[in-house]
Amino acid sequence: MPVEPNVYPLAEHANQKPRLLVAKELFYWKRPTVFFLASHIFSSSASRSDGWADRYEVVEGYEQEAEGGITMKLQSAVVKSFDDYYLKLRLDANARNPWFPEFWQYRFQCRLPGHPQENKNYKKVCSGNESLQENYIQDSKMGFVINAIYAMAHGLHDMHEELCPGQTGLCDAMDPIDGSKLLDYLLKTSFRGVSGEEIYFDENGDTPGRYDIMNLQSVGDTGEGRYDYINVGSWHEGILAMDDSKLWLNSSDMVRSVCSEPCSKGQIKVPICWGGFPVFVVIAEFIGERKGEVSCCWICTTCKDNEYVQDEFTCKACELGWWPDDLLAGCEPLPLKYLDWADVESIVAVAFSCVGILITSFVTFVFIQYRDTPVVKSSSRELCYIILAGIFLGYICPFTLIARPTVVSCYLQRLLVGLSSAMCYSALVTKTNRIARILAGSKKKICTRKPRFMSAWAQVIIAFMLISVQLTLEITLIILEPPEPIKSYPSIREVYLICNTSNVGMVAPLGYNGLLIMSCTYYAFKTRNVPANFNEAKYIAFTMYTTCIIWLAFVPIYFGSNYKIITTSFSVSLSVTVALGCMFTPKMYIMIAKPERNVRSAFTTSDVVRMHVGDGKSAQCGSNSFLNMFRRKKPGSGNTKSKTPSEGGECVAQTVCACEETGSRLESDGGHQAPN
Repeated sequence: MPVEPNVYPLAEHANQKPRLLVAKELFYWKRPTVFFLASHIFSSSASRSDGWADRYEVVEGYEQEAEGGITMKLQSAVVKSFDDYYLKLRLDANARNPWFPEFWQYRFQCRLPGHPQENKNYKKVCSGNESLQENYIQDSKMGFVINAIYAMAHGLHDMHEELCPGQTGLCDAMDPIDGSKLLDYLLKTSFRGVSGEEIYFDENGDTPGRYDIMNLQSVGDTGEGRYDYINVGSWHEGILAMDDSKLWLNSSDMVRSVCSEPCSKGQIKVPICWGGFPVFVVIAEFIGERKGEVSCCWICTTCKDNEYVQDEFTCKACELGWWPDDLLAGCEPLPLKYLDWADVESIVAVAFSCVGILITSFVTFVFIQYRDTPVVKSSSRELCYIILAGIFLGYICPFTLIARPTVVSCYLQRLLVGLSSAMCYSALVTKTNRIARILAGSKKKICTRKPRFMSAWAQVIIAFMLISVQLTLEITLIILEPPEPIKSYPSIREVYLICNTSNVGMVAPLGYNGLLIMSCTYYAFKTRNVPANFNEAKYIAFTMYTTCIIWLAFVPIYFGSNYKIITTSFSVSLSVTVALGCMFTPKMYIMIAKPERNVRSAFTTSDVVRMHVGDGKSAQCGSNSFLNMFRRKKPGSGNTKSKTPSEGGECVAQTVCACEETGSRLESDGGHQAPN
């Protein structure tokens, strides 16, 4: 129950169903359940309503909702003389009333066999000994019915006395009877009613108003569910008498008798109407306004969070990106949200990138300083520069992602995120592919031709071709979907400024990078068991395994959360950090901490990697060309001897001269490691 009590005056109608629905609805909304159920009761109108009165069938099934209801009952005493007459009536002794047999059959639901008025719809046969006292309760309006008959009789009598003096029966002046003249005589009638009350009519044709005020209350022990109407007062011709101690709601607080309280800020009025029956109250008599002024009751309903009060009956939702103002009378734009440089995640991402940029710059400087040393030359120097450039761009990406979205920053996002990774992985694919081809050729007994595109610049061209595929893909997507900042609405309460990167614009570049990663991982796994001098392949393999884990975690996080920018930022930074740490830390350690290991002998083959190269003709012995075959020197042998036709027969197309160079250790051509 609410703390603040209230009284809701509701209209009486001939049909009480809408009224009960009102009561039930108010109970559902936990409104005060004290209802003043009458209309026009303090006026002199003839249309006083007493439809509810003290009738139990009206509240049947709604007792809990109707408890505390105040109803009006027309004051009428029990007419004892009518009971004495009615209860003595018998079927066989009431021959003067021709309709009495029909009433008897209806009253007892039986039939009178052989009677002219027999009702054959009833199967039970009347015995004639039924008692009218069975289930008998005198109608509360019996006195009014008798008084109405008396009033008509007095009116006719007075009219006959004046128009037909001294005559018996109707005279010519009353044949036929003029209804308007009869009404004048009725309104002038006054007499004492059947219960002794004074009966007369005022200038409006109304009789004196006499009402008992009833209050529906729970009686008996708590929980029994018994209810009864208790007489708590009366109203006699403008004089109100109330016994407040008998009221169900006896509180020290003032009970306000209003239709509905004014709604608070952000609330609208919802009229109480059901099934086409509006619930009206006449408030003129209750609150002193103009007579006859009618208003409709309402329930105050709070508008939704994103709605403002358009008028007293309507809530209107604000458009996306707008929110109700403080007065809830209109909408105002929501502040645009985007990653701020002061956010914790932004600070961490930027700090991480700054450290990465410094380290990358330092590594690049050291590589340039030691560019002609074996450790740099044996690592495919030009490809390392491409990898370092990709790593540097990867650390630049968080700055473009975190910056306020503009056309420029959106362009940079679309280009750098995919391009930085493509530069790293294209160079790594080229390196691992070259190592794999060298090892594949070394396992053949006869190699008829040298592997192609093994030079340094050939490797650079291959890497740039792979990078150009990514660049072409990104430019195509940019043309189809020009980058620009747009508003995003993850909820009705938030509006973010983001770049209009679609799922295709993100998936296509990352898909190509994923293809490079898988290719590089395949070659890295394939060359994991290379000779000790080729142990760079093992670092590449570890780099790719870790990168796969990072990007496999990136996909569900990116598409399953609202933190797409931070997720992309950290994924790019972590992947280039893995490449920087795994690929360049061992080389930096040798160049700075172990310079004695930065010699040519440490970066040439100590074990034999056999390559049989031939073109079907005899090869020249002692040649240092990479197209010749090398094999391990046999113990105790001198220089390699060429077989002659006299020693071993004529050389044929399938026979290749075997050349050995004792203790030969060759440095790679153009700075690349080649097997001996």
